[in-house]
Amino acid sequence: QVHLVESGGGLVQAGGSLRLSCAASGSIFSINVMGWYRQAPGQQREMVALISSGGSTNYADSVKGRFSISRNDAKDTMYLQMNSLKPEDTAVYSCTAKDYDWNYYWGQGTQVTVSS
Repeated sequence: QVHLVESGGGLVQAGGSLRLSCAASGSIFSINVMGWYRQAPGQQREMVALISSGGSTNYADSVKGRFSISRNDAKDTMYLQMNSLKPEDTAVYSCTAKDYDWNYYWGQGTQVTVSS
């Protein structure tokens, strides 16, 4: 019902910035929460940032003050602005969406690599 496609990943030096995008299609009006998760090598998947249909946001403690999540007015594109990147931010970042019926949807993921 919902298709998510991430883009914007890549290789960046520590201290640099990247902006990830997630394009949603399908039954996008059924979505009430979108967010970003990441999974680093040898680590469990963790929540990075969430944004609700009302605009409220939530961030992992490790990225507070550095990352910012947002959505466009049409609510079909979500962004993750990542500043002051650290090597420990290296991970596969995945876009996720949840609808009002508690169904979850995932994108394929985009690799972010931060070098020292």
